[in-house]
Formats: sequence, C-alpha cells, structure tokens
Amino acid sequence: MKSNVAEILKSGTVLQEIALKGWVRTFRSNRFIALNDGSTINNIQCVIDFENTPEKTLKRITTGAAIAVKGILAESQGKGQSIEVQVSEIEILGDSNPDEYPIQPKKHSFEFLRENAHLRVRTNTFSAVMRVRSKLSFAVHKYFQDNGFNYVNTPIITGSDAEGAGEMFRVTSFEDNKAPVTEDGKIDYSKDFFGKETNLTVSGQLEAETYAMALGKVYTFGPTFRAENSNTTRHLAEFWMIEPEVAFMDLDGNMDLAEDFIKSVLAYVLENCKDDLAFLDQRLTQEESKLPQAQRSEMSLLEKLTFVTDNHFKRVSYTEAIDILRNSKPNKKKKFQFPIDKWGADLQSEHERFLVEKHFKCPVILFDYPANIKAFYMRLNEDGKTVRAMDVLFPGIGEMVGGAQREERYDVLIEKMKAMNIDEKELWWYLDLRKFGTAVHSGFGLGFERLVQFTTGMGNIRDVIPFPRTPQNAEF
Repeated sequence: MKSNVAEILKSGTVLQEIALKGWVRTFRSNRFIALNDGSTINNIQCVIDFENTPEKTLKRITTGAAIAVKGILAESQGKGQSIEVQVSEIEILGDSNPDEYPIQPKKHSFEFLRENAHLRVRTNTFSAVMRVRSKLSFAVHKYFQDNGFNYVNTPIITGSDAEGAGEMFRVTSFEDNKAPVTEDGKIDYSKDFFGKETNLTVSGQLEAETYAMALGKVYTFGPTFRAENSNTTRHLAEFWMIEPEVAFMDLDGNMDLAEDFIKSVLAYVLENCKDDLAFLDQRLTQEESKLPQAQRSEMSLLEKLTFVTDNHFKRVSYTEAIDILRNSKPNKKKKFQFPIDKWGADLQSEHERFLVEKHFKCPVILFDYPANIKAFYMRLNEDGKTVRAMDVLFPGIGEMVGGAQREERYDVLIEKMKAMNIDEKELWWYLDLRKFGTAVHSGFGLGFERLVQFTTGMGNIRDVIPFPRTPQNAEF
C-alpha cells in the first residue's frame, strides 16, 4: 500500500487502496481536500463523503491541519488533476486553528514568511526551494565520491583567519566583563578555554590543504561564518561552503574541475527536480512580468540552468577582461556604477555579468588576477604582479566560484605573508606543508547558498537557507 503523494501521482494506478498522511492545504465545499505531504510540490485531491462525515470532523479539517486518510485511488471527475482519492476513512492527527495559523492559502510576502520561517516551508515556493537544496547537497557529495575524493570535516572553531578579512565571530568561555587582562590591558587569551584567541571559521581551505597533501583529493562541505555587518540580498552571517583541494593539480586542472563539477550538479537537479524547477521557473516569470522591461532577465530560470550546463566556460585572463571592460560601451558611456579606468581594479558584479551576459554570452572563468587584490596563499606568477587565481562567473549573479593554485614554494610564501603582515607563528603548520614534500596543488570555494539561489531563481539569499542568520537576526 503506497503512502507517499509523489509515488502515488507518479504511478497513477487507479482502483488501488492507499493510505496517506499529510497537511491540509485547502478544504472547499466541505468535500475536497488538497493534501500535501512534502514529497512533491503537487497536492493530491482527497474527496470525502461529507454527508456521512461527522460535523465535528468537518470543522477540524482546516488549512494546516495534519490528517490521515484511507481510500481508493480513482480517476478524477473534476478539472486540474487526473486522479484523486475517494476517502473511506479520515482521522485528524493535529488541529490547526484557522484564526491563528499564519500560512493561509493566499499570497504572502517573503518578508512575512521570513518572520514565520518555522512554517514557511509549508508553502509551494519554499517547499520547492528546500527540496532542490536537498538534491543539490546530495549531488555535491555524489560528484566528489564518484570521482575519488575523500570527505574531510575541517574545524568550525579555529585560531586562523584563512581569508585575512578579520570579520570573524569570537569564541570564548570568558564571562561577561570578567575576562582577565595582561599587563598592557589586553585580554589574556592564554587563560581562555583553548589557551589562545579563537573564532568561528570563515573557510576550511587551509586545513583541507593539509589533508590533500596526504590523501590526494579531498573536499569539505560545512558551515562557515562571517561577521560582516551587511544587510544585502547576497550576504549571510552563517552559510555553507564547498571546498575541494587536490594535490598535484595546477590552475588549468582546477578550472577543469570547477566546470565539470558545476555542470554535473546542475544536470543532476535538472533531471531529478523537474516539477519543482518548473514551478520555480513559472514563479520567476510571473514575478518578473511585473517589472519594467529593462529590469527583466533575458533568460528564464530553466534557460539559465541549461545555459550553464550546455555551454563551454570561456577562459579569459584578468588583463584581457580589463581591456574588454575598459573599451565597452557601458564603460565609455559611464553606465557602470564602478567605471573601469586602469589595470588593477577589483571587478564588481556589474562587470562580471557584462562579460557573461553581453560580451561572451556564456559562463566565463577569469584567471591570473593582480596579486594585491587576492589572498596570500595564491601562487605568484613569474611576472611578479599576478597570481594563479580564478573566478567562475555566472549569468544573473556574477562570481559563483573563487579558487586558485596554491603557493607551494616555502620562501615565496614566507615573503608574501610578511608583506601582508600575517603572523608566521600562527600558521606554522601551514608552512610545514611547504617544507615536507611540497607539491603543486589547487582548490576552490563555492558558497552553497549562492548555488541554491542561482538554481532556484530566488532573489534573496535568506530564502534559500532554512533559518537565515543575518545582522540583528538569530530568531528560531
């Protein structure tokens, strides 16, 4: 006896006895229940015999209520569905007060739904997004496991700042206003729980490198944190990062890996999330129809996804990209918010999107960036001014992946750390990798929520993670 809405709708076999449990989406005419159990975006219609159903039970069939039904699957006599359940038994498992339940069968703003994040997944949009997120997560692990990578859990609590950004959340066991101080008045972290200043990690990359230099091919996929006081649609204080690291792989191999990985995981969800993606595609089209023509996307959601899976990623040096941008019409006509006037500029999303959407009309991988705008661990090129960095750029979003060939030369890394005022003592173990069996190695980082946002077409990154953590918000 099948008990899953997705399986039942897929089989379509009529005259079979079924049992279902789920939540009421709507109940109309005291007869037709739209039931959803979370297995699919599609509801199944359950038809009850209201004349033989107690009045007390009918009153308890409300939006949000949890129910169990048994009955026979039959061809539907109405419009909108091919099959329905002719209910023989119904049980109310959990009541839902219609005067208090916030998720009513009407359109709610995303801001309102964020305030009710514990219930928003019961809506079509958020259930679709979270099923896609789940499948994407599985696809990430599947790709790496199928390709010989070892999954490594890197520390969440760390004493190092991998990015050099300084925007980290401190971890301490000191009580409020009772931290011991040194003679010069600074907090004495030697007396703290870990005996040193520690923070929540911004990246597992440095630790992953140590495992790549023993296991060959590794990846991390875990939570990371950044104390950036930013309230934009693209930032979270807590997010998940995918970070592969591979020994004996140079930048060209890194670019190959990033392209193959992205195409693979997107192809997986295109194949396994068809109903959810079709709904999200339609939702985005409807939302954008309300915007002025100039603000609408040139591609639908599904077109953006196939744009990535079906196109070769164009590889362009930073220097070539700067020349293209400097001579572009938007730059000459001063339409860029951040004009490009010289080599060395840090590219913004508007520049990245121009290269992808207007100039090359395909995904782009930029490489060999100026050393002074990139992290200390990136390998210095022979020209002495660029590093073996690469960014993968997508339509509608800009940078999706950031990666690099790592600096494997001990003396060069020491000089770079000195130039950037990075304490050698704090990263003695990282330097050891360059002393004992050093070799060329590379890797990249991909923010999982940004990938989910691109895949689902959601405009705000807070809507692609179950419970967003942002400035002034740690509810739920």
